[in-house]
Amino acid sequence: MTALAPVDTQSLATARRLVVKIGSALLVESDTGALRRDWLNALADDVASLRARGMQVMIVTSGAVALGRGSLGLLGKALLLEEKQAAAATGQIRLAHAYQEALARHGLTAAQVLLTLEDTEERRRHLNGRATLNALLALGAVPIINENDTITTAEIRFGDNDRLAARVAQMASADTLVLLSDIDGLYTADPRVNPEAQHLPEVRALTPEILGMAGEALPGFSSGGMVTKLQAARVALSAGARMAIALGKTLHPLQALLNGARCTWFLPQAEPLTARKRWMRRR
Repeated sequence: MTALAPVDTQSLATARRLVVKIGSALLVESDTGALRRDWLNALADDVASLRARGMQVMIVTSGAVALGRGSLGLLGKALLLEEKQAAAATGQIRLAHAYQEALARHGLTAAQVLLTLEDTEERRRHLNGRATLNALLALGAVPIINENDTITTAEIRFGDNDRLAARVAQMASADTLVLLSDIDGLYTADPRVNPEAQHLPEVRALTPEILGMAGEALPGFSSGGMVTKLQAARVALSAGARMAIALGKTLHPLQALLNGARCTWFLPQAEPLTARKRWMRRR
């Protein structure tokens, strides 16, 4: 594969291979378990626009368990492992179909890819996953990626899609990772409890001070929080990919980022292919 051009600016417009992570709270109404179809259609509009600019786009999406809860009458309760796996099995069909419909409006083909933690860590499976993603992108498809919650257990799973998205960026040598969130970036403290918290537009090193700025996850469907986003940043930067934490609640969030919406950019010190080779030598 030809090396992708390095990215050294804070503009989404310079991305060539992009991974976008979408959380359950953006896709699914927490009280009803209903899909936010208007939001998804607007996201698909953004993806089509980025594709028209020559970008390759992969989507790492949560939402299967959240959608499955509603279908199985499991809203508003803590789930046993087998119930969560059943919800994932039920919701994944609805989730994939929703993406297929949304992207088909623009003549784009959706391709479902389900991964486990071991798929990103074991060398042969990592290379196989990388080859599959490269083939899908070469054929013009939009990979829709999720953790395979129907078979994973608490001991062998990511548990959040922030870190999965970073591993996908690493696996596919993406130059850019965008985590769409309920907040427009990293602050010096949790802005929900500290009105003096300052927004950070750029981070060049994950120092202990930066890592100490993470707060707790909001209640609801989301399983991540700023802690997992900073963990994702560590993986992405080590792979040579820059990462943005951007607000995702409004319609057309990628277009907003393209237009310069406020976010936090985490900037790497290495170009993706060089970083990937370094990672491969360690395996």
